[in-house]
Amino acid sequence: MDRSTDEAAIRRMFEALCEAWAREGASAVDALYTPDSDYVTFDGSWLRGREENRRVHEELFAGVLAGTRLAGEIERVRFLGPDTAVVVSTGAVLWPWQQQAPAGRLSRQTLVVVRGEDGRWRVASFQNTRVQPLPPSGSLAMRLFAAVTRLRLAWWRRRHPEALAA
Repeated sequence: MDRSTDEAAIRRMFEALCEAWAREGASAVDALYTPDSDYVTFDGSWLRGREENRRVHEELFAGVLAGTRLAGEIERVRFLGPDTAVVVSTGAVLWPWQQQAPAGRLSRQTLVVVRGEDGRWRVASFQNTRVQPLPPSGSLAMRLFAAVTRLRLAWWRRRHPEALAA
């Protein structure tokens, strides 16, 4: 089945989301979400519903995010059915003086998008996670982490022998 038309519409919706962030603010961003949407922010906060999403973003746009823009790129669109898709993207919030985000501020988002009765695609769920890869397994940092973890586990087992019996 050729889904290229649907994928193009989803990509346009994602671009509109990025553009709305910079130009139109919380109400325009909010219109691209379903009324019962879930939005999990990069710090783990969970915004339940379009109204809470709009309210929180209005506060942010009036404060710390004033003048920012959202830069993002879709990495993958995977259809789960005729009216549902999972979108994986990367992106970041950029301040006016930035052309690209510093590597430490890059986030990966997973969106569940649904086609409404009006034919438009909207975000039903949005999970935003900061990209923070672990150090390589053989690196000094990982070897130290493993050693400390083994010590803590041995300490815990000595204090909780009943857990080992289970």
